[in-house]
Amino acid sequence: MTMPLDAEAETSDEALLALYASGNRAAARVLTIRLTPRVLAQALRMLGDRAEAEDVAQEAMLRLWKIAPEWRDGEALVSTWLYRVASNLCIDRLRRRRGVGLDEVFGDGGEPEDERPGADQRLLERDRAAALRAALAELPDRQRQAVVLRHLEGLSNPQIAAVMDIGVEAVESLTARGKRALASRLLGRRAELGLSDDT
Repeated sequence: MTMPLDAEAETSDEALLALYASGNRAAARVLTIRLTPRVLAQALRMLGDRAEAEDVAQEAMLRLWKIAPEWRDGEALVSTWLYRVASNLCIDRLRRRRGVGLDEVFGDGGEPEDERPGADQRLLERDRAAALRAALAELPDRQRQAVVLRHLEGLSNPQIAAVMDIGVEAVESLTARGKRALASRLLGRRAELGLSDDT
């Protein structure tokens, strides 16, 4: 059983999951294509390691397929549930690797090659990304999770609250403290990283 291409874009994640649970493999394909890149990006930002992020994304998607038959529509959005699972998997990995040096965590930087002209600009952007990763790695797990979900993944505070299973006020507090901590850690490097006061 397949779905017309124009129907795929209009079908909600929850409806696709219900279709998969009833045996529609095309729905699973659409949901995988739609959600996996988002979960992978979230995990990569939290972990700083592509291989680990891919493992987390795969595990999160597997868990989604396992719960599909029991999914109760209206209780949560599939994407919110998936972000929560991925966040928890990332936090588990981060806790296991406590005490590992930053060089071991982030390896050689893992930045993809940038095809834009200007080697100086590429080096500066790479340095900024490395500085941000290092500063994020120093944050407490919950602050890092909130900052990544809000400022890198673009989730709203209510969505983050659902992912982290906390109140909106707690999300606001975590993101504010996380941003202040990041700013403090990067303050001495603003000129070196080419950051202006409004950056």
